[in-house]
Amino acid sequence: MRKYLYTIRSIVLTIVILAVSFLVGIYIHKIFISSTLAPLIFALACFLISYITLGYAYGIAASLISAVVVNFAFTYPYFELNFSIPENIFSAVVFLAVAIMTSTLTTKIKRHEKLKAESEAERMRANLLRAISHDLRTPLTSIYGSCSAIIDNYDIIRKEQQLKLLGEISEDAQWLIQMVENLLSVTRMGSDKVTLVKTPTVLEELVDAVLIKFEKRYPTQIVEVDIPDGFITIPMDVMLIEQVIINILENAVRHAQGMTQIKFTVELQDNTAIFTISDNGCGIEYEKLRNIFSGYLGKDTQNADRSKGNMNIGLSLCAAIINAHDGEIWVQNNHDGGASFSFSLMTEAIDSE
Repeated sequence: MRKYLYTIRSIVLTIVILAVSFLVGIYIHKIFISSTLAPLIFALACFLISYITLGYAYGIAASLISAVVVNFAFTYPYFELNFSIPENIFSAVVFLAVAIMTSTLTTKIKRHEKLKAESEAERMRANLLRAISHDLRTPLTSIYGSCSAIIDNYDIIRKEQQLKLLGEISEDAQWLIQMVENLLSVTRMGSDKVTLVKTPTVLEELVDAVLIKFEKRYPTQIVEVDIPDGFITIPMDVMLIEQVIINILENAVRHAQGMTQIKFTVELQDNTAIFTISDNGCGIEYEKLRNIFSGYLGKDTQNADRSKGNMNIGLSLCAAIINAHDGEIWVQNNHDGGASFSFSLMTEAIDSE
């Protein structure tokens, strides 16, 4: 269907450009009484057609039509075909050469862009796979540790402790299932078959849920929170946005060398909520800021240092999620040290039907 529509579009554009060129040629011919300008107009038409269409067919067809039209309507004797005159033959050759060269150049450019897009898509897929392995490591380690504790100490652990460990295993397993499902949705975000299911989410409840999960992983790390008062709802896929915030918080804990303070703030600007997570660590090198969401992976991710550019690979996943929510995500260094990661989400209500 898409190929059929593209063919119709190309045919229509070819006809329109040639028709406009003919009308312009007639108008100029009447004003200046000159037959030398019409070939230039149709040469430009052949160039435009070859540039905006794919392949050689439309450009070559336009060049042949242009040669006939120029010979018939703009070359003496008028309204008669005469290819015995050298100028007419030369014009036809020029039209054809312009069409072929332009089509060749355009085809090479589009092919190069396609290969570049495929390469970028492959790199993003690789980044997502690395992000999955990175983000699943902590809950999987927790599940393994709890199971090992129960198995190795089954006879001496009290029933209450066993139930507590099993509850934590169940919670981590459920979190993993939901996160994997969302990650699969993100990898297929470009498909028409997948759409985000946004639900109105209370900002305060979102922040509380994120902090509970983050505190479970980093019980000693304090996060200063500053959010607006009042009942604020934001349409979002809750699990995906939680993953974004947790990834950014973890990035600060693991990679902000010298960090002693993390702030999590939310500001309202018209119909937009601006989420910002800032720290007072070492900041990020200027040359790394531009590509920080591309998922650069250093050689030593366990002992990574922001000043060396080894960022949390999950940041590339954060960018994909925020883009899927039609939001924006950015990062900047603070004037007094450290870095701030921010992203925006629209706050307007959505249809509940």
